[in-house]
Amino acid sequence: MPEASEQTTDEAFMRLALAQARLGDRTPGAGEVGCVIVRDGCVVSEGHNEAEGTFDPTAHAEIVTLRGLGAQQRSLDFRGCTLYCTLQCCGMCTMACLWAKVSRIVYGASRDDVHSMYFEERHFNTTDFIRDAFKQDIEVVGGVLAAECADLYYRPGERPPEEDLQR
Repeated sequence: MPEASEQTTDEAFMRLALAQARLGDRTPGAGEVGCVIVRDGCVVSEGHNEAEGTFDPTAHAEIVTLRGLGAQQRSLDFRGCTLYCTLQCCGMCTMACLWAKVSRIVYGASRDDVHSMYFEERHFNTTDFIRDAFKQDIEVVGGVLAAECADLYYRPGERPPEEDLQR
């Protein structure tokens, strides 16, 4: 469990990720997953899902935000950075964080908080894998503002419109 000041900080930065998610939700071709990367208490990159608008299946919010930071800093090494995302990272994004040497991942809603459409059915829960296999390399914290983050997505048991299921 994070200390009170760390929890307050995590919540503040998650609110910025929520703002990115809402921006993505309003942007044609974008998506409702938001992300910010923080180093030394400052946001150094921010983004939202852009996969549909760019026809790039890798343009998840985390990847977009990592790419932005890499281009800005001309580096692949993000030690000391915390990545905040409104939804639990998929396997691709989690592994990208490892390759980039991100120090912490903090997410809001977990795969259990949202409809299964947001995760590949055969999706391996990489959060557990990372916590076990890479615990010396990266810290993973889940559930920060989970209810508020989950409100952005369809919930388990809900019936999303067919067009949303086809995305």
